[in-house]
Amino acid sequence: MMQWENLISAKRWGVESNDLQDQDKARSQFQRDYDRLIFSSPFRRLQNKTQVFPLPGSVFVHNRLTHSLEVASVGRSLGTIFYNNLKKQEPNLDQRLPLISETGNIVAAACLAHDMGNPAFGHSGESALSRYFTDGDGRQYRQHLTDEQWHDLIHFEGNANALRILTHPFTGKGNGAFALTYTTLAAIVKYPCAAIAGHVKGNIHQKKYGFFQSEQASFQKIAEELQLIKTQDSPLIYKRHPLVYLVEAADDICYSIIDLEDAHRLKILSYEKIEELLLPICNSSRLAGWLNSEFEDEDAKVGLLRAKAINNLITACSQIFLENQEAILSGNFNQSLTDVLPEPFGAPWQAITEISRQKIYNYQSVVQIEVAGYQVMGGLLEEFILALLHNDNHYYKKLVAMIPKQFISKNPGLYYQIQSVLDFVSGMTDLYAVELYRNIKGISFPAIH
Repeated sequence: MMQWENLISAKRWGVESNDLQDQDKARSQFQRDYDRLIFSSPFRRLQNKTQVFPLPGSVFVHNRLTHSLEVASVGRSLGTIFYNNLKKQEPNLDQRLPLISETGNIVAAACLAHDMGNPAFGHSGESALSRYFTDGDGRQYRQHLTDEQWHDLIHFEGNANALRILTHPFTGKGNGAFALTYTTLAAIVKYPCAAIAGHVKGNIHQKKYGFFQSEQASFQKIAEELQLIKTQDSPLIYKRHPLVYLVEAADDICYSIIDLEDAHRLKILSYEKIEELLLPICNSSRLAGWLNSEFEDEDAKVGLLRAKAINNLITACSQIFLENQEAILSGNFNQSLTDVLPEPFGAPWQAITEISRQKIYNYQSVVQIEVAGYQVMGGLLEEFILALLHNDNHYYKKLVAMIPKQFISKNPGLYYQIQSVLDFVSGMTDLYAVELYRNIKGISFPAIH
């Protein structure tokens, strides 16, 4: 069984020898993690990455940055409620576990970073990058790579890419990368296994995967320090860090509820449908009457329903986490917290999931940007991978010169050179990817600034 004494550590990646004592009078070690993330370039770029609906438009909808900020807010509440409830059970908790009071800050920081590895073009961005290797010209590289490396490429995973962004010593960026705490890094990794061991139905920690081959040793170092449960050496598989469940719940709550709010603003779903879906989760006999008597603006009504629903879901999920703490610490809790929501929340939660699939994720503009993403991302990989691997003519040299030096790997191996291009392309915003694609394909010409 995992132990909180080991699971919460202020040791920092890349600067392990540094003094762990808090020398910052304003912030704890984990609040520093949060601040480092929020001021970083990869985080800022999320403002121009699609969450679900295309950007920009005349109607404001969420992008990956606003989504991540909201997830962090919910995550902090989940972590803080867990700590407060745990302390009620054990009044001397802080003496036994001095860092357990930081749970809310740890979860908030991990939530802030959870989408940093996701490429442009919404939910299809990962598939668009993978498709180049499964169905495009990238198939030619299969015979030159190991099975483990190939699975990294044919199942590009944003969660694994986030760990890479936060731990990899990119050229000129300093060996410590972000130098986040081990616990914050572990709390980001939803699927702590290698790609070749991922995509196993029925195992929540293997639903996808959490680290590329290039970061496997890094994650193993983190896991051993925190004493996560290892279930297999080859391919490498661990059980989740317990706080992953809270990060996952915060993400689930936000995108499920907030997508409804965006869908209403875009007139995809009527106010009546939103009320039908959210009122049961609000679980208030007086709320419907109050909405009808005190509010005229439908957006304001939806905002109140959203706030009440999120509050109740936070309370329910934090209670589920507390009640199942032993199973979670033992690595035996094989569901997300939202999968086991009790009534009156369970049935309406499933209804929201179903209508989101039917009406939101298959909405015309959502599908259009995802299809465009396949063309743009595939086209960029096609041009830049060939250029970097060959770099033997004037055209290729011009393309290679466009790749920032921080992404150029010093390792000459094929896998690492392909990763250089994936690092470059996956970090692009929607707008930059489209602009660059149009320019290098000759569809439009760059303006002179």
